[in-house]
This record gives sequence, C-alpha cells and structure tokens, in this order.
Amino acid sequence: MKKQSLRYLVLIFTLTLFVCCQPKKPEVAFKSWVIGPFERPEGVNPIITPSEQTFFCPLTNDTIPWENGDTFNPGAVLKNDTICILYRAEDQSGQGIGMRTSRLGYAQSVDGTTIVKRADSPVLYPTTDDQQAAEWPGGCEDPRVAVTEDGTYVALYTQWNREQARLAVAHSKDLIHWIKYGSVFAKAYDGKFAKLFTKSASVVTTLKDGKLIITKVNGKYLMYWGEQGVFAATSTDLINWEPLVDENEELIALARPRNGFFDSDLTECGPPAVLTNDGIVLIYNGKNKSGAESDTTYTANAYCAGQFLFDKNDPYKVLDRLDKPFLVPEESFEKSGQYPAGTVFVEGLVFHKNKWFLYYGCADSRVAVVVCDENKVQP
Repeated sequence: MKKQSLRYLVLIFTLTLFVCCQPKKPEVAFKSWVIGPFERPEGVNPIITPSEQTFFCPLTNDTIPWENGDTFNPGAVLKNDTICILYRAEDQSGQGIGMRTSRLGYAQSVDGTTIVKRADSPVLYPTTDDQQAAEWPGGCEDPRVAVTEDGTYVALYTQWNREQARLAVAHSKDLIHWIKYGSVFAKAYDGKFAKLFTKSASVVTTLKDGKLIITKVNGKYLMYWGEQGVFAATSTDLINWEPLVDENEELIALARPRNGFFDSDLTECGPPAVLTNDGIVLIYNGKNKSGAESDTTYTANAYCAGQFLFDKNDPYKVLDRLDKPFLVPEESFEKSGQYPAGTVFVEGLVFHKNKWFLYYGCADSRVAVVVCDENKVQP
C-alpha cells in the first residue's frame, strides 16, 4: 500500500513539473485602439502552398516551375466582393534565403479563408524591362497592396538583384497587368536615397463604405516604411515619395527596436496602416534578437507581430505600442520551413463582410490567415 502511494506521489510530482516547465502562451492586453484579437480559423491553414505550375521566363528563355520552392509573404486587397492575394513565390533555382528568384503570384478568395482561384503564371516578375537590373536575378518580393478610391491598385514591393534591396512601386487597374515605376525614392533629394537599402512600406488607408481605401493625411499620401526602424515618406501621386528627413537631410526614425522585447532586432512595417478615430494603427513585424538583449519569452530570431498607434494629427508621433505581440509562431508550419526560428510575417490586411482578415507568411514557406470578428475602428 505504501509503495503504491509513493508511486502516485511520484507520478503527481512528475506531471506537475512537466506542466510548470512548459512555455506559457503570452497574454496580450488588447487596448481599445488595437485591431484584434485575431484567431486562426480551424482547419484551413496554410491556405497557399507551393505548386508545380510553369511559365515561360523571358530572362532564362525557358519554361520553368516558378513556385515549386516556397510561397509566402502575401499582400491582400478587396476587389468588388472578392479578396485578392498577391503572394511571393520562389522557384528552386538556388539554395539559401535570398538566393532563388521570387515572383508574385495571384489568388482569390470569396470567404477570406478558401482559395477559389489561383493564376497559372506570376503577375509581377523580373522581365526584359527597364527594371531588369534592379530585379534580376533575385526578383520581386514581399508586396503590400492597397487601392485608391478610383480603383487604382498600388503595390509597394522589394526589388532584389542579390546586391541591393530597393523599395519599388507598381500600379494596376486589374491586379494582373502592372506598370512598374521603380524605386519610390528615385527623384527625392536628387536621388540621394535611390540606392539605399530600403524595403517594407505600409501606405495609410481608411475604412470607407466597408472597404480599406488609400487616404491622405494632412493633404498628402503617407507611408511608413523600413525594417531597422520605422520611417515615413509622403507623396502626391503614389509613385514618387519623399522620405522624412532632418535639417541635414538624414532619415528620421519614428521608432526603433527595443532591447528585451519581442522586437529587439527589427521593427519591419507590415500591411497598409489604418486611420481610425484613435489614430493611425500600424501593424508591424518584430524580430527578436538572440542572446542577452532578446525577450526570452520568445524564440531567438523569431518574427512576431505587433502594433503601433500614431497620432492622426501628427502622424510622426508614436502614441502607444504593444509590449507583447498579438500573433506569434505556434503552428508547425509557422516554425518549420526556410526560416526554422519561426515566422508569422504579416503583410496583407482586408476588411470584408464586417471581419478583418490578416494574411501572413509562415517560416518563409507558406501563406496563412487569421480572422478578427470585431470592428472597433469604423470611423
């Protein structure tokens, strides 16, 4: 009897120790201005995975499988009553992150979680045009997509020639045929920033008639951009952008990574920002450091999602910021792939049928979505 009781005590102690040692899922205090909470819809993710579709590449002069490597980092926008997703697709032409060619694929969803149509060929890709030097052989990466009130779709994406990353812009009327305009900073300050390493732009939008529309702030279009910090730029035509600088024409960082937090290494701008009654909400991707300056709650080098609140009257002023991420890598496909440290890389935000749909890349390998049923930002 005593031996049996001892066995029970040992079993209880072992179970208690096991439970206590498990990493706890971080709790996020959702403030009134935050867009969320987002939940993973059951049984649908990942919604986009690699395929063996082929197309004729004008630069290799050959028919190739253009998305058989990985599919990830999606932008998204509403067209009529359909959610359209532009996602980054990589072939298998090289090994290692950044060493293959990226092209932008196109997919559609009516309910936000089920893909009902997917284009056989990429819609934005390196070709024999005036952007070839900036886009070949690395390709077109990580699009953020939004639409104007007159129906012009604006894609802000990264050009990668395996030497320099440049933030570029393209416009379209149908999301299939695009006009490339090249570097967003080509003309600003006599081209001073045209060759600077730049990426990740979130143009400011607002909800109008149940749809996110690109809007002006203080008379100009505004975007937040950058990964080493959050910077800003303005435009009058959504093509040429002027970055915010000081009296010495040096870039002004509105926010930086924070030691000891989930965003200790990078604060990379995510999907289009949203102008609300509370201010401008910018969803971003925070990368955790490794070592003493990291947040040990999260995996070293992992990407988690956070949110900023900027003053709508002074859009360069940070009013608030989440100290804990609202979305972290949890699922197996979010922690295994090209980027095994774990990635939920948010880039596409759509408001559709009174719900928020947030699209993200998983470990640089898949596309997934989370959904919020609460609309707390209707102006």
